[in-house]
Amino acid sequence: MTRAIAYTEFGGPEVLHEITAPGAVAREGELLIRVEAAGVNPIDAKLRAGLRPSAAIVEPRRVGADGAGVVSAVGEGVDGFRVGDSVVFGGAHGAYADEVVVRAAHVHARPANVSAAEGAALGIPVGTAYQTVRSLAVGAGDTLLVHGGSGAVGQAIVQFAVLWGATVVATASPARFDRLRELGAVPVAYGDGLADRVREAAPQGVTVAIDAAGSDEALDTSLELVADRERIATIVRGADAGGLGIRAFSGGSPEPLTAQQQTWRAEAVPVVLALLAAGAFSVELGPEFPLAEAAAAHRALAEGANGKITLVP
Repeated sequence: MTRAIAYTEFGGPEVLHEITAPGAVAREGELLIRVEAAGVNPIDAKLRAGLRPSAAIVEPRRVGADGAGVVSAVGEGVDGFRVGDSVVFGGAHGAYADEVVVRAAHVHARPANVSAAEGAALGIPVGTAYQTVRSLAVGAGDTLLVHGGSGAVGQAIVQFAVLWGATVVATASPARFDRLRELGAVPVAYGDGLADRVREAAPQGVTVAIDAAGSDEALDTSLELVADRERIATIVRGADAGGLGIRAFSGGSPEPLTAQQQTWRAEAVPVVLALLAAGAFSVELGPEFPLAEAAAAHRALAEGANGKITLVP
């Protein structure tokens, strides 16, 4: 039997509960993975709460897309994996579980020096960050403003942009400034007067901006400081992007990602695993909860816990 977290109605964290289901089987093109850690992402909470559109609930709906674990069965037609391999995966349906079936295309070998928690922290955050930075062609000569720089996606954006030669200014609360400095960004506090503080931090001007915070302040400041609206993007306020003349990548956007953008999201995890193995990327880990305490993990997410939250079966 499989232990998993599911919900049967939309609502707060309290709707999450543990269920048991028949043991999963790896079919053609799939791997069965014993989960060692599952990543808790904001989209998980938004779907659970009904804040993002999804189909009507007709059976217990399992939660979670990202995780890490060990291969326990290999389906027909799958090459390159053996039982016992340590792996990282994304794109799962129900990663909050003690085992999960995942398409082999969404699974990657996990280097020995990358922990299960670090691997589970990657999927959605690094995919979003990598694709966004690539789509905006951020690189040498750019000054990038990142709103919400201390979150999981924000930290990945900062690191990619710095690696590719950009100067980065990132907003956060003062308590998170040291972390942003470690990653190579110039931190500024959000709140009244933000645009002036960014100008002081980047007197050369801002050429590109990414909103990972979703506030009116973030959008207004980006519009004030960046001349080319094609180089302003939001990953949170997608529904508002068209009216502002800026770009949106998921985050509620009515425009689907292009094939190229989907490709970038898919290649992000192996890119970051290689960087982690080389000591050239950093994942900030946050609270770890037992699988049965998924509701508490979602409450910690809502309260803005620092670092990536993970569940451990």
